[in-house]
Amino acid sequence: MSLQLDLLRHGETTGGNGFRGSLDDELTEKGHSQMQQALAGLGGWDLVISSPMLRCQVFAQQFAAARGLPLRIEADLRELHFGDWEGRNAAEILFEDEQALGQFWTNPYGFTPPAAEPVRDFANRVLTTVGRLSAELAGQRVLVITHGGVMRLLLARARGLPEAQLLQVEVPHASLKGLSCVDGEFNEVAPCQPS
Repeated sequence: MSLQLDLLRHGETTGGNGFRGSLDDELTEKGHSQMQQALAGLGGWDLVISSPMLRCQVFAQQFAAARGLPLRIEADLRELHFGDWEGRNAAEILFEDEQALGQFWTNPYGFTPPAAEPVRDFANRVLTTVGRLSAELAGQRVLVITHGGVMRLLLARARGLPEAQLLQVEVPHASLKGLSCVDGEFNEVAPCQPS
């Protein structure tokens, strides 16, 4: 039996754009509204799982309580840690080290920003967690509130993209995507159903 994951990226945050993997920004009012709109009229979940970061967890707690759903926090579904690039935007890094930024965009598995978590380690922790959940929760439908990087990774796997194309997967704020997971294989499916 497969596990159906409906992946929701957090909405706009108080920290703005840029590399904010480990910075624990909260949602703006707009960000909260974006997430509410993404889920409006949808349902059918057995469980809500969230990253521990405030931009995910606060909304997840409120949503799960409002729908009477159990909530689980999964620490390994947090965003990639960007090291020395945390809190900075691409334009700033481009100005200081165009080559490093270019290497990261074109070869994210092969180039690690200074003091950052290697993408391969990030991928291993996310995929290990999803594999465990897939075995434990087979046959269930789960809403996962997480980050752009986590969603890019899982969608890239489902689409069979090469590692070099990881950062080309578009995941705007409050994007909702569906995945079917079975035996370590991912297939992209339509998310959710009307409640």
